[in-house]
Amino acid sequence: MFRSVARLAAGKHLLRRGYATASLPDRKVAVLGAAGGIGQPLALLMKLNPLVSQLALYDIANTPGVAADVSHINSRSEVAGYVGEDQLGQALEGCDVVIIPAGVPRKPGMTRDDLFNINAGIVKGLCSAIAKYCPHALVNMISNPVNSTVPIAAEVFKKAGTYDERKLFGVTTLDVVRAKTFYAGKAKANVADVNVPVVGGHAGITILPLFSQATPKANLPEDVIKALTKRTQDGGTEVVEAKAGKGSATLSMAYAGAIFADACLKGLHGVPDVVECAFVQSTVTELPFFASKVRLGKNGVEEVFGLGPLSEYEKEGLESLKPELKASIEKGIKFANQS
Repeated sequence: MFRSVARLAAGKHLLRRGYATASLPDRKVAVLGAAGGIGQPLALLMKLNPLVSQLALYDIANTPGVAADVSHINSRSEVAGYVGEDQLGQALEGCDVVIIPAGVPRKPGMTRDDLFNINAGIVKGLCSAIAKYCPHALVNMISNPVNSTVPIAAEVFKKAGTYDERKLFGVTTLDVVRAKTFYAGKAKANVADVNVPVVGGHAGITILPLFSQATPKANLPEDVIKALTKRTQDGGTEVVEAKAGKGSATLSMAYAGAIFADACLKGLHGVPDVVECAFVQSTVTELPFFASKVRLGKNGVEEVFGLGPLSEYEKEGLESLKPELKASIEKGIKFANQS
């Protein structure tokens, strides 16, 4: 994990594990939507990651400026910026990991359906290009609504004959980051030592933090657990309101996206016991996709973990989220199969 920017830039978190940057393999990472509110800080964080040797930044506009800015940072990776559909193939060719924060934020007068149709269309197009130019890459989906965009991506890859369930992830790490932060505050624990699994989906009540499994154990009262759960579910709204409608959770999402991409790269590199939560194809419940703890390795997902013991409150939350998550998954599948 990113202990600090300085340590990350120096690759010390890897050196402690016995790796030296000189011996690291070449890894190409693409950020699709790199000029956006999430994309720019995410590009910065990926530039600092010593596991990245090539960083491809893609967007429909303004990417050369972002690439030039980030390229001046004295870390390992070489940076290139790509603009427009005619350069998308170049950006993707040879990629090991593709991170997709592309899309538009919700604007005044725009309905949720409007937002869905725009972002779903963007994701569908980008995934078609991934299937063509880097079909074996690990795909990290950040574009919302993740509960629908991951099924869209899966359908696109199935049609192209490139689908590998082990290599497609909905990035739900921000839910985990929030749950850890909020729990640590109430438990009076060092946040660096806290772990909280978050399962389900990545919107509203589909986000289910399992505080009963949080470590270190704090035995918080039920009313506090309920308040922590709701705050984790409403974290995005909290940021939007704090920014007075002039932005959303871009910086924390970029951090979370970088954390998950780092985990994927460590898995590819053979670092043992890399476990993160992610929205993946699943048999943990009756739903075809579900966020769970997964172990990452050289093929992407090596193992999907079960839910473990749940409190009564968490069992109720699990049953409550299923209809909404099911509807979101089906909405994505239906969109992908139109035309």
